Amino acid sequence: MSDLALRVRDNTAMNRYELDVDGGVAFANYRRTTTADIITHTETPRALRGRGIASELVKGALELIRGDGRKVIAGCSFVVDYIERHPEQADLAG
Repeated sequence: MSDLALRVRDNTAMNRYELDVDGGVAFANYRRTTTADIITHTETPRALRGRGIASELVKGALELIRGDGRKVIAGCSFVVDYIERHPEQADLAG
């Protein structure tokens, strides 16, 4: 896993995964069920766009979800696209 993906954290107080980069915060909002995280929205600050930050955020979030033994439900098109581009993550789809 890349250095950026390793820095993704689960901010349970705000129900989102976060990644700090160059003074900005990219995040992925989620709703947690008993078995899965439903990622509803991802956002990258405008100044950080086009650098693959959102992909690193989702990669790190999926690894945290995997580590917790949970599934992910892609409720946002970016996560749907990410999982389609990374079939090694398809087993997490719930």
